[in-house]
Amino acid sequence: MNFLVVLLTFFIMEGMTWLIHKYVMHGFLWMLHRDHHDHSNEGHVEKNDYFFLIFAVPTIALMYYGTVNDYNIYFYIALGIAIYGMAYFFVHDIFIHQRIRFLRDTQNPYLLAIRRAHKQHHKHTGKEKGECFGFLWVPVKYFKMYFNKKS
Repeated sequence: MNFLVVLLTFFIMEGMTWLIHKYVMHGFLWMLHRDHHDHSNEGHVEKNDYFFLIFAVPTIALMYYGTVNDYNIYFYIALGIAIYGMAYFFVHDIFIHQRIRFLRDTQNPYLLAIRRAHKQHHKHTGKEKGECFGFLWVPVKYFKMYFNKKS
């Protein structure tokens, strides 16, 4: 049962990510997310990186509350969120934005589709007219671009 809670939470986080990205990051907290699009911050750390803390604090609180009460459901929800956060970090920061050079020349259709959709998202430097707000699941047209290629 606990494994299912972790798994379900992980998948629900994709929908939450889409909603938060579209309506919070491209909405009232655009001032933190803007430098991720317009690259106005020359350093390695962007204001956008504060979202890590914004999302980590409630997750840590849930995890703590779940552990002091005999590993209740809150712990497993927090674990699902934390695993999603790790996946997000590895795919978004390491693979897509190449903060650490890794998988630069991949030919994996899934990874190429994710990278392409993210590039489409970043072609807009403003908060309006955005597209592709998801992370691990993006519009099917991007998957079709790479999965339907003939050898």
